[in-house]
Amino acid sequence: MEKTEVRNQTLIMEFILLGFGSDPELQPLLFLLFLLIYIVTVAGNILFVVLVVTNKHLHIPMYFLLGSLSCLEICYTSAILPRLLASLLTGDRTISVKGCIVQLYFFGILTSTENLLLTAMSYDRYLAICNPLRYAALMNGRVCWQLVAGSWISSFLLCTIVNIFFFQLTFCDSKEIDHFFCDFSPMIKLSCVDTQTLELLTFIISVIGTFVPFLLTLTSYICIITTILRIPSSIGRQKAFSTCSSHLIVFAVLYLTVLTVYVVPTANVPKVLHKIFSIFYTVLTPIINPVIYSLRNKEVNESLRKTVLKLVA
Repeated sequence: MEKTEVRNQTLIMEFILLGFGSDPELQPLLFLLFLLIYIVTVAGNILFVVLVVTNKHLHIPMYFLLGSLSCLEICYTSAILPRLLASLLTGDRTISVKGCIVQLYFFGILTSTENLLLTAMSYDRYLAICNPLRYAALMNGRVCWQLVAGSWISSFLLCTIVNIFFFQLTFCDSKEIDHFFCDFSPMIKLSCVDTQTLELLTFIISVIGTFVPFLLTLTSYICIITTILRIPSSIGRQKAFSTCSSHLIVFAVLYLTVLTVYVVPTANVPKVLHKIFSIFYTVLTPIINPVIYSLRNKEVNESLRKTVLKLVA
């Protein structure tokens, strides 16, 4: 039977994001936790951007891309956490259908852009390690701007195509979305019209925006690791690996959680566990990025130390 024949045809104009339940004792604790995470995420990424902008010896392609990633992480966490914080504080978990689609739209753009930026960063490390003699010529300022701009523009165009179709959907039956933000799968289940075309289109665009960057990044690191293992001295191998280990950690954490949420079958997985995995890539990844890149990078640590000394003096 058609979807429209089995669904209650009372159209709904707003959703209820169930979030993490309605336990009155748990809400204040969750609010404080996510507020702290949001403040640290925004402050940490802003600090990283400031360090890159104000320190001339960080004006190289690798740090330009890292700074661009930090700017994206600020937008990424701001697309989700403020709405979640407001619902935890006020208890109002409703969100309009249009507001939900808009949140999903920005979430899609930022997710796709992050994937492409990580690919650009792996390409930068590939050239630096596998083709060092041509690195300066192939990875200059103009190329960096093109990579960043291309990541944003292509993500915007791809997600806009999906969003045009999404805005044509009508929703009925249940208002409840058992998630803490507006994600594709929970929303599509509430539609009372046929969504096969939209799901196919979304799958194709997801492959372009997520799976292709994943394969390109993975290929880059296979080449990088192969080249590093050919370096005769252990010191040389350690030095080469240290320049890309931070990015490799971020890449692994992001894609492991994304693949767990969206690819691994979740029929028998508790909803709470599904939400926890979602927290990893939507909330925790933006906060750990500046930490990982700072703790594992001597140049960033030195720039931070000099900046603090200037402020104290």
